[in-house]
Amino acid sequence: MIHMQFGIFTVGDVTPDPTTGREPTENERIKAMTAIALKAEEVGLDVFATGEHHNPPFVPSSPTTMLGWIAAKTEKLILSTSTTLITTNDPVKIAEDFAMLQHLADGRVDLMMGRGNTGPVYPWFGKDIRQGIPLAIENYALLHKLWREDVVDWEGRFRTPLQGFTSTPRPLDGVAPFVWHGSIRSPEIAEQAAYYGDGFFANNIFWPRDHFKRLIDLYRERFAFYGHGTPDQAIVGAGGQFFMRKNSQDAVREFRPYFDNAPVYGHGPSMEEFTRETPLVVGSPQEVIEKTLSYRQTYGDYQRQLFLVDHAGLPLKTVLEQLDLLGEILPTLRAEFAKGRPDTVPDAPTHAALVAKRDADLTDPVSA
Repeated sequence: MIHMQFGIFTVGDVTPDPTTGREPTENERIKAMTAIALKAEEVGLDVFATGEHHNPPFVPSSPTTMLGWIAAKTEKLILSTSTTLITTNDPVKIAEDFAMLQHLADGRVDLMMGRGNTGPVYPWFGKDIRQGIPLAIENYALLHKLWREDVVDWEGRFRTPLQGFTSTPRPLDGVAPFVWHGSIRSPEIAEQAAYYGDGFFANNIFWPRDHFKRLIDLYRERFAFYGHGTPDQAIVGAGGQFFMRKNSQDAVREFRPYFDNAPVYGHGPSMEEFTRETPLVVGSPQEVIEKTLSYRQTYGDYQRQLFLVDHAGLPLKTVLEQLDLLGEILPTLRAEFAKGRPDTVPDAPTHAALVAKRDADLTDPVSA
């Protein structure tokens, strides 16, 4: 079993390279994302996750299409999302799309629910952003039901009722894909993850870690409150961000123009301020190891670490070099995170583990 999964996530931005001024085409960016996923498996990473966006300058509007292509080209990689928009997508379509992907990928699928952070998307899909939290709660309640009940009768506020409805295909082996609930600010989402006993992912790349520690602590406390186990048995994931070179000074010099011009944080705090306050680390492999290990001190033992590596106009060649370097430090990260990890802390979720737990619960319903 893998105690902890390491992987990468992409937001799929199309951003000009500030050192050359060249902007990739949408086709180039999509092909780059798939190349990055294949490289992730090659260097020994466990997870590739894509965002979902429906507005320029982003390209990943159809995550399951991309992940289905990657599934056909990989053997071990878990295919996930760094956001599946539970607010603006129809839960019925999510249920169908990800169950289909689950079958095609032989179970190497999970997904992360999110509300999205782009206001105009809501009316494009006939929704009201002011209902963001209620939409997230109601839509996920329906999705959860669709994957677990063969015939569903359902009525809610935000979509037409369902009568005698069966979502097809049914989940592989009768076990739904594992779900993470991602949030950067909403205690309601931490509460939702805890209620269902699902995973909680703190996408902590832009804010100080103390903010996310409060959300994770809340999730752990409520996970125990709902009877799913002790707080340290809750399933936690965290975001991260790095740019590394063998020599720290080289990393700082090379990444600075990308940082300074990045759409998401350029023209704001300095790179040095940002690396002090957030998970971003720009430096040597040893510095990346040390910063990543420090999350454990803040959040406790957790199950999934995803890094953002392909944004801000970084060329594909550079991103692939970053993944080679990550592959080199991966054995150290695995070994260090395993040290002193209590036996009570669950391993990272996989389809095989979920099937085994389901089967064990069926034979011993008292422990279920």
